[in-house]
Amino acid sequence: MDQVYVITFLVFVLLAFLGAGMWVAMSLLGVGMLAMAMFTSAPFGSILATSVWGASNSWALAALPMFIWMGEILFRTRLSKDMFVALSPWMNHIPGRLLHVNVLGCGIFAAVSGSSAATAATIGKMAIPELEKRGYDKTLILGTLAGSGTLGLLIPPSIILIVYGVAIEESISRLFIAGVLPGLVLVLLFMGYIAIWALLNPKKMPAAEARVPYMERIKRSTALIPIVLLITGVIGSIYKGWASPTDAAAIGVVLALFLSWITGSLSKDSFVASLMGATRTSCMIAFILAGAAFLTVAMGYTGIPRKLAEIIAIFEFTQTELLIVLTLFFIILGCFLDGISVVVLTVAVIQPIIQQAGIDQLWFGIFIVLVVEMAQITPPVGFNLFVIQGLTGENILTVAKAALPFFFLLLAGVVIITVFPELVTWLPAKMTAR
Repeated sequence: MDQVYVITFLVFVLLAFLGAGMWVAMSLLGVGMLAMAMFTSAPFGSILATSVWGASNSWALAALPMFIWMGEILFRTRLSKDMFVALSPWMNHIPGRLLHVNVLGCGIFAAVSGSSAATAATIGKMAIPELEKRGYDKTLILGTLAGSGTLGLLIPPSIILIVYGVAIEESISRLFIAGVLPGLVLVLLFMGYIAIWALLNPKKMPAAEARVPYMERIKRSTALIPIVLLITGVIGSIYKGWASPTDAAAIGVVLALFLSWITGSLSKDSFVASLMGATRTSCMIAFILAGAAFLTVAMGYTGIPRKLAEIIAIFEFTQTELLIVLTLFFIILGCFLDGISVVVLTVAVIQPIIQQAGIDQLWFGIFIVLVVEMAQITPPVGFNLFVIQGLTGENILTVAKAALPFFFLLLAGVVIITVFPELVTWLPAKMTAR
């Protein structure tokens, strides 16, 4: 059978499995087994065992459950409340006022969470009632939370960057550092949009609150000291080369437990809840990675990746044209799958294509995360949309409409790192030079 028909058949089977509600990992394993049984003569039993073990037996993956647990611990602290109290006095007299707290709060929590959904949920639980009570525009409240929540995928420590690094055998430390400047660019884009919107729609903004004395602002800002120390300890130790991502993740868990204890949030129930939450999420991701590893090997035996690379070569796309095609492909795929599934499902097939096109793998990791972020706020399966809907009870289309400007801001971020790739590569190069 021609390779194109094989690809079409396997994609149809995968979509059928996913549409039937089968777990992503089981769908990947099932398609891999079917491909091996129908289109190759290789013994898929031993290959299945070897590939699954190889995907699981990776030291780099040890950082994954640690960072997830760190985020789960902090999810149950007073972090979001402290951030609102500390940041709001500084934002109260700039265009957009307290709406900027959503962006900065999500940016800060992203630096200790690594999860888009957890970032949106944590900040949203605190910010939505506070901002509604003060009379801020509901649409912009929802949009800023849905859009800024995506920062959890990019700003290190990012769970999806760990998954990408393991899948493509790229340094996780370098990927983490590569995500810093693009993350800051997105924060500035979001805050710039809010400021411009506020200046253009002054009647939709509530009256400014009383100015807080400068020393009182400083006093309130001390609430951020523990979390700033945590971020500095985790990311700084990686950047300085003092600790690997796995070591830094372990340190982060210890510091998160200490932070939870001193804020009075650590109890037997919260400890068990955070541990079980991290276990469930880690097992889900590990299972998906194992399924994707087997599917990758199966695709190699069928020759599909090589055929796809040949097809792309026939079209003779320039780098820019290829990136446009891949952007559309990932956005469409991300409308139906979560970000981690998108990465593990496609990276093995895409890797030879981007290598042939001369695209830097480190840069491509940040590119794919930005595009997956766009998919997180795109119906019908934009996970951030569901998080915000769950917090507010609003219709999913209402939330999606509110998030639409931030979709285009993320697209602008993709364009910016394409035009200025040094935003991604400069810090990792500097780290390597050390």
